[in-house]
Amino acid sequence: MNKADSENLAGKLEQFGYQQVPKPEEADIIILNSCVVRQSAEDKVVNKLSNLKSIKRNYPDTTIVLTGCMVNSHIDHLRERFPHVDFFLKPQQFDDLLAHAEKQAESAPQKSAPALGQSPTAFVPIIQGCNNFCSYCIVPYRRGREKSRPVAEILDEIQQLAQSGVKEVTLLGQNVDSYGHDLSEKPDLADLLAEVNRIEGLARIRFLTSHPKDMSQKLIEAIASLEKVCEHISLPVQAGDNEILQVMRRGYTVEQYKDLIRRIRDAVPDVALSNDIIVGFPGETEAQFQQTFDLLEEFRFDTVHVAAYSPRPGTIASRRLEDNVPAEEKRRRLKLVEEIQERISREKNAGFLDERVRILVEGRRSGKWQGRTRGDKLVFFESEKDCLGELVDVKIDHAGAWSLRGIPAVTSEC
Repeated sequence: MNKADSENLAGKLEQFGYQQVPKPEEADIIILNSCVVRQSAEDKVVNKLSNLKSIKRNYPDTTIVLTGCMVNSHIDHLRERFPHVDFFLKPQQFDDLLAHAEKQAESAPQKSAPALGQSPTAFVPIIQGCNNFCSYCIVPYRRGREKSRPVAEILDEIQQLAQSGVKEVTLLGQNVDSYGHDLSEKPDLADLLAEVNRIEGLARIRFLTSHPKDMSQKLIEAIASLEKVCEHISLPVQAGDNEILQVMRRGYTVEQYKDLIRRIRDAVPDVALSNDIIVGFPGETEAQFQQTFDLLEEFRFDTVHVAAYSPRPGTIASRRLEDNVPAEEKRRRLKLVEEIQERISREKNAGFLDERVRILVEGRRSGKWQGRTRGDKLVFFESEKDCLGELVDVKIDHAGAWSLRGIPAVTSEC
């Protein structure tokens, strides 16, 4: 969602003549879009803000902006802590910055360098906020309650993106499965996917992030039947123990989650599933952690994002629960999850050796082209041709835990 906000803001600044530059020192405006979902994320924001002090000192006319979830109602405290920052903007509230940027653009030339090429992928927010109030989560307090965008507005944006060369869109929401419940026509995500699937020029559709309690059978059937919807679902379980899930306020049981996974795999046999896990939640015993570990071993997800619990001020957990799992025990559990998932990912990816996969080429990294399969597998290959935005068949000759590598299957392609 932050990436989508950043792209949206960059597009508005480009309308005033601004362009993206490769180095902060060359910029007229530096915008830091913050995440505070974990302590490590907030620490990164603080470190980056500290690093920007020297730029403000050497280039005092540079405008420095902090936005995203770190900006809460206590802006005066932020101003005292980071006096070199010019604007503190809550998520999506960019009007003050845009007015300033437009005025600056009219009065002075930019130091900008040419922007990078058009990306073939784009993020499209369809619903903002969250009504769930999971006990560990800060999102409802920073992003507000759920508010869906009208279908026509979303379709118009995606049509414009497709006309500009975008071939893949990811529909975004903190809880994307609850899309439409607050609109008068009561469309749901499955209905929206069917409409987006009709847009000419678009090749792929993804959506993030699903909530297990809100994923309907209708949505599962839409994923199975709509040709442009990718067979990849992010479905965070967070924990594999019912008592922990209840304290987390997740709204489902382990048994319901397992049933959902089975129904998805029955309808979409080649689906790739990603998961999120929190270890060391307040009160989590060794036996309860083992339940989570066993769930990962049983269902063998394609990817798992794991984090050690850290209390977020203002959340239910921070107010009511003692952070009583020792830090070293959190690290041990996190390491165990990382190790088992690396093994599972490596074993699953080994099945792609000598197979052809079709990828959408998204850019270059370390001299190689990179892209993703419909199942979100990261693939690298070498070519002297300009492959950006192309759909390329690649024969896989190397499979690691986190990515695949190969050569174009057809010599005339890239």
